[in-house]
Amino acid sequence: MGITVPYQLSSGRTTCAADVDLADPAFWRLPRPERLRAFALLREADAPVLFTPRPGAARTSGKPFYALVRHADVRAASRTPQVFASAPGATTPEPAGWAKALFGHSMVNMDGPEHAALRRIISRRFTPRLLADVEENVGRLAGRLVDELIAERPRDFMASAAVRLPLEVICDLMGVPQALRRRIAEQIDHASAQVGVERRGRARLRVPGRGLASLARMQYVMGRLARERRRRPADDLVSALVCADVDGEALSGRQLGAFFSLLLVAGVETTRNALAHGVFLLDRHPEQRELLRSDFDRYAGGAVDEIVRYSTPIIQFRRTVTATHTLGGRTFLPGEKVALVYASANRDEAVFTRPDHFDITRSPNPHLGYGGGGPHHCLGAHLARLEMTALLRELSERRPIVRSTGDLGLVDSNFDNRVGSLPFTFGGTFT
Repeated sequence: MGITVPYQLSSGRTTCAADVDLADPAFWRLPRPERLRAFALLREADAPVLFTPRPGAARTSGKPFYALVRHADVRAASRTPQVFASAPGATTPEPAGWAKALFGHSMVNMDGPEHAALRRIISRRFTPRLLADVEENVGRLAGRLVDELIAERPRDFMASAAVRLPLEVICDLMGVPQALRRRIAEQIDHASAQVGVERRGRARLRVPGRGLASLARMQYVMGRLARERRRRPADDLVSALVCADVDGEALSGRQLGAFFSLLLVAGVETTRNALAHGVFLLDRHPEQRELLRSDFDRYAGGAVDEIVRYSTPIIQFRRTVTATHTLGGRTFLPGEKVALVYASANRDEAVFTRPDHFDITRSPNPHLGYGGGGPHHCLGAHLARLEMTALLRELSERRPIVRSTGDLGLVDSNFDNRVGSLPFTFGGTFT
């Protein structure tokens, strides 16, 4: 159960008592402003609050958990992985043992030497030359996709550039043949469609099975590609990852499959959601849009950071306590669960002045949109920034003024700030 706190509903009705219960799917169906007000009240509590699922009700998690909602607490827990562990699972529900055996162990659920070794192998392959090539490719792809936007005039931004840019960038980086990309895009949608979303009735069994089948298909594709690259290496990341370096380190087929699935599902989903939020926010704040257009190179970095802070594409990750530890006014015990609520930390008044104000000149901006630091800081943060910057540049300097024709079609989720649709059109003239 949660705590009872008073807050003003967005409808403008008289202030009333509301049950803030982060373990209840009904909370995640509330309008986003109401959830943010609830987070603000939780930040005022003396210590992190325990949320316990009620017996017999459909819940987002079957285990009690403490919510870390303050910026300082989320950052401290992220940088103390020996106490706040990602294993056995950073998401809910935790992955079953048989799923780990079948699909491999994802980096987000690893700790200690195992995680460090895998991250080292991957990080070493992102050489300066590779990163330079990626940046050039991202700019070229963004230009082509905006050309297509202007020519084809689709009505939904999510079905066009928002999805295609991160997918094409990652597939180019990995060396995935063009013939396989449409199929992979479909599998990503199936694998991520119900993460953090309440499921009812038969869907509780059917949807997870569909998601696992999609992961299996993606890993099958990557397994075939890995075998081919071991025989005939190419100038791509898959070849670099599966061929041993001077220290004899390389990824096994299962490790590559798990990394590829994480890179696709996490990298594509989070970036396309951030892109959609960014386009929507700049349209709804024309003074910020015009400021960005006035000197793109000066304001682009701040715009990307503020979009990520304001929208917070990943709402939360879970951790498991491994040792007695005091944080934020509470002593945690081994085996207890905590939620790192980034969506709350990024609106913490103790850190951000006017946190509900969208300001691309905000400085400093120590947001936790890529995690709170430590060993699990987002490996793809640099790539995400490149993609967002490139697309915003094209939309700004090419002068097609993107205007939303409705609200964001948000998907109810306790895991990510997911955008299902963004109806849009072009205004102004093209030059």
